[in-house]
Amino acid sequence: MKLFLIGLGLFFIFEGMPYFAFPERMKEMLAQIQELPPKYLRVIGLISMIIGLFICYLVQKTGFADAWRF
Repeated sequence: MKLFLIGLGLFFIFEGMPYFAFPERMKEMLAQIQELPPKYLRVIGLISMIIGLFICYLVQKTGFADAWRF
């Protein structure tokens, strides 16, 4: 549960950074996203999930995170 909450916190940090740094540009991008067909957005979402799953798998199997422990 602790790892899940840390991950959730990191998600909100990374999700909020572009809105904080570039609010005008984010409004423009959101307007452009509204014009995209749903099928295209599903493909983008699926690719994002696959990349995230692959990263999680690599970190778990390679011990990459253990190399950074002090």
